[in-house]
Amino acid sequence: MSDFTDMLGGYRRFRDTDWPRQRDRWSTLSKGQSPKVMVIACSDSRVDPAQIFDTSPGEIFVVRNVANLVPPFELDGRRHGVSAALEFAVTQLEVSEIVVMGHGQCGGVHAAMTQAFAGKAPGEGGFIDHWVDMLDEARDRIVAQHGSGPDAIHELELETVRVSIANLRTFPCIPEREAAGKLKLRGAYFAIADGVLHVMDDNGVFAAA
Repeated sequence: MSDFTDMLGGYRRFRDTDWPRQRDRWSTLSKGQSPKVMVIACSDSRVDPAQIFDTSPGEIFVVRNVANLVPPFELDGRRHGVSAALEFAVTQLEVSEIVVMGHGQCGGVHAAMTQAFAGKAPGEGGFIDHWVDMLDEARDRIVAQHGSGPDAIHELELETVRVSIANLRTFPCIPEREAAGKLKLRGAYFAIADGVLHVMDDNGVFAAA
């Protein structure tokens, strides 16, 4: 397991090998970015989108948070990090695709399923609870159908993608660009145990890529 000292060693290897090898790319990127795809993924240390999709710097605009969730469009005067990143990617960078990627063994999904942080104060789990409560409706429906075991947790992991895509469409800039053929929303799910990526079709069904 790496600590910051190990990470500095990694930086030096990058600076001595990869950076010089891609000097022209870094020179171009220093003048600006123009990614075509935005990826909304989980903060989990095991599911780095750049590694999973084997992309180079400048190719994807990434937002990561607990359980790869997108909150609905809200005008409450609060600070909205995901919403700001989404707005920037869509209206300023004009990405043509947004991919929401869930994954297996997601801690945020486990918290939503077990309601482990319910009633906790902010700073003691309350922030987590209020974030994953976006999944409450899906959780109740899944528990009614599948109980609360491994199958139910897997279903809720998939549902994080569907919920986030539905919430994306509450932002006015999204459906107008979809209707104009300028933007495509996609869903994906990465199974950590076997390294297989599953892609969601237009009916919300996932299949191995």
